[in-house]
Amino acid sequence: MKLNKFIDHTLLKANATISEIETLCKEAVTYDFFSVCVNSAFVPYAKDFLKGTDINVCSVVGFPLGAMSLKSKVFETEQALADGANEIDMVINVGLLKSGEVDKVREEIAQIKKACGNNVLKVILETCYLTDEEKKLACKLSVEAGADFVKTSTGFGTGGATLSDVQLMKEAVKGKAKIKASGGVRDFQTAKQYIDLGVERIGTSNGIAIVTGGKGEGY
Repeated sequence: MKLNKFIDHTLLKANATISEIETLCKEAVTYDFFSVCVNSAFVPYAKDFLKGTDINVCSVVGFPLGAMSLKSKVFETEQALADGANEIDMVINVGLLKSGEVDKVREEIAQIKKACGNNVLKVILETCYLTDEEKKLACKLSVEAGADFVKTSTGFGTGGATLSDVQLMKEAVKGKAKIKASGGVRDFQTAKQYIDLGVERIGTSNGIAIVTGGKGEGY
């Protein structure tokens, strides 16, 4: 089974340099990954490095805490798309969700999806901070707001993807959104388990290890 096109090849660390983004893009071309996933300031660089290829550029928004104002998240989305991003991975406002501000959370996702238009929007739930009921609720709100994917984690929280969370998310979205697993997927076997469960994208900095049969150590 070839996993290349399931992988968003990811570099989101605070000290990532332009030259490391260039390396990320070259690796994505070499290993034929689906996309590179970068912080929004690096979207123009990634777009330039990937010119003439079919590799997509994915930008995170409101990363990694999700606690920015709605306006700032919408603006970041619009700017990332203007700079050449094909997909947006937004972090929900975890605190608002946990406070029961259901309408605000739904509205935020809907506004960002509106800004995305036909571009793919993935909603990062940051499952490590949520109860099972809150995970289900976040999935429901994401579907209602028109999101294309729900995603487990930023990789910057206290935990990453788990098979049980992905199963729960799969049941919660009822086929109305796709699922992206991220955080702690480091080898082929783990990646395949998620894909067998129905995951359609994997966010990882260990993509090369996954497709070459090695074991990665990063996000």
